[in-house]
Amino acid sequence: MHKVKVYVTLRESVLDPQGTAVQKSLNSMNYQEVKDVRIGKYMELSIEKSDRDLDEVIRSMCEKLLVNTVIEDYRYEIEEVIAP
Repeated sequence: MHKVKVYVTLRESVLDPQGTAVQKSLNSMNYQEVKDVRIGKYMELSIEKSDRDLDEVIRSMCEKLLVNTVIEDYRYEIEEVIAP
């Protein structure tokens, strides 16, 4: 079994109105140090071992369903889960 952590963020060239709203709210709460906020998504997938290449399976899932590749970037981490 593998645990896959997928991180999705808006591309730098894409405006992030939600991030801007959070940054302005933090500034109004006297957190002037915060100069930029970008909001993203985090997903954890549990994937059983198979004969297919795990990297290829994850990339395929991300690009077909989990990520809008026009405006988002993604990265992932794979952890092997050892059963007790």
